Amino acid sequence: MPSPLALLDRERTVAGPSFNRWLVPPAALCIHLCIGMAYGFSVFWLPLTRAVGINAPAHCPAGMTLLEKLTTTTCDWDKPLLGWMYTLFFVFLGSSAAVFGTWLEKAGPRKAGVVAACCWCGGLVISAVGIRWHQLWLVWLGSGVIGGIGLGLGYISPVSTLIKWFPDRRGMATGMAIMGFGGGAMIGSPLADRLMKHFAGPISVGVWETFLVLAAGYFVFMMLGALAYRVPPDGWTPAGSHAGPAGPPAGAARSLTADEACRTPQFWLLWMVLCLNVSAGIGVIGMASPMLQEMFGGRLLGESVPFEQLDANQLGQVAAAAAGFTGLLSLFNIAGRFFWSTLSDAIGRKAVYAIFFLLGAVLYAAVPAAGQAGSIPMFCGLLCLILTMYGGGFAAIPAYLADMFGTRFVGAIHGRLLTAWSVAGILGPVLVNYLNERQVAAGVPQGRAYDQTMYLLAGLLVVGFVCNALVRPVAGSPDAVVTRDDLTPKPQSQPDVLPTAPPAPLTALDLALLAGFWLLVAVPMAWGLFVTVRQAWALLG
Repeated sequence: MPSPLALLDRERTVAGPSFNRWLVPPAALCIHLCIGMAYGFSVFWLPLTRAVGINAPAHCPAGMTLLEKLTTTTCDWDKPLLGWMYTLFFVFLGSSAAVFGTWLEKAGPRKAGVVAACCWCGGLVISAVGIRWHQLWLVWLGSGVIGGIGLGLGYISPVSTLIKWFPDRRGMATGMAIMGFGGGAMIGSPLADRLMKHFAGPISVGVWETFLVLAAGYFVFMMLGALAYRVPPDGWTPAGSHAGPAGPPAGAARSLTADEACRTPQFWLLWMVLCLNVSAGIGVIGMASPMLQEMFGGRLLGESVPFEQLDANQLGQVAAAAAGFTGLLSLFNIAGRFFWSTLSDAIGRKAVYAIFFLLGAVLYAAVPAAGQAGSIPMFCGLLCLILTMYGGGFAAIPAYLADMFGTRFVGAIHGRLLTAWSVAGILGPVLVNYLNERQVAAGVPQGRAYDQTMYLLAGLLVVGFVCNALVRPVAGSPDAVVTRDDLTPKPQSQPDVLPTAPPAPLTALDLALLAGFWLLVAVPMAWGLFVTVRQAWALLG
């Protein structure tokens, strides 16, 4: 009798001739919408700073060591300590994607999706225990380390599968899934806020209970997505497809393995392209809220009062306006992931990244001018456009890799490239925070302390433009035959994609299943969009 775990084997996920490839994107969204809540974890920081004091933070005594803060049960954690969760997310997302990328190609997306669900949701449960016992090291271990591994596996699990199902629309397909990662916080943040308010009471701020509810809901969604994954049979291609300007025809050369790709200059140029684009974007995301408040101060309330002269009540109103602005940025981050990656199918990946770097450098350099002019609409418009290109950089890079190295091992190659995200997650905030603090210490007004920072980020994009310009097609196929893994290698003369017969017409049951699966992800996305737009309109209108 076969083991129930055999259901997860890659061989059991090969689709039949009547399978509709449009069932794969909602499966990917089921996972990405859940793990994308990593972007929204800041919603927990303020409640967790009073997890002991409940109504007000119970401050730790001066001189307490880091080890003592990690294990204390008598005083509250501060926001800088909690903020390290983001660093853990980025580091373990990139490192786990790099380490497990090759395993994913052999094991298949279904098994990887199940492991991602267990890690991400199990990490939330461990964090809930850590919050209940007030042990910060458990929170870091649960969501940061174990959850970060789930992030990496969940992030890359659909990439190679979608690229193989949509060889004619690589950018659009990966854009749909990675759009979900950007949209996870749009759904999860307001949901978590409502849950915390429901569970909050005299002895709890409601965070650990919220973690448990989210873990249960996310596990169901992620398992549905993982079990719905299918991979196309070898040689499959959609009827009537043709290669466009996005890259060479699939099958023109044998796909490179991850090891072979990493030995090419093209891989490291693309690594730099992603790292520089993300470093600049993360730098803006991390300082967008304080930059808006400090640049415009009382102008956000219709008053000509510098930020330094605002009273406590005005500061609260300005902070609320900034919260609506960050929600608006999230929407543009999401939209950019789909728009730019889809556009790359028409004009090519290299051209899209050239736009990111050239236009982006101009936009970054224009932000200080918007601040000096006191133009809030201009400032918001610049940052919203910048965020579309930040998200688009994530969504277009898998298709760029497939164009360069072939589709067969693109999941493993993408996993290794995501180490650039790990580096950028540290580099961007460090550069921004260090330069800003140095400007303030030198006596520069807070509203002008971001000028040099924005010029620095524009300079990073100029370097990224040069790296992208140096990318050339991989010259021919390597002579070595693939022998390093258990996958059956293809001869060099065999193309990656072969023509197939037109698919069978859809039955009523097929249409109902397709519509139901898309509604499953569309309804929460629509709710998150409605809540975010309403908040942004109320706070900025």
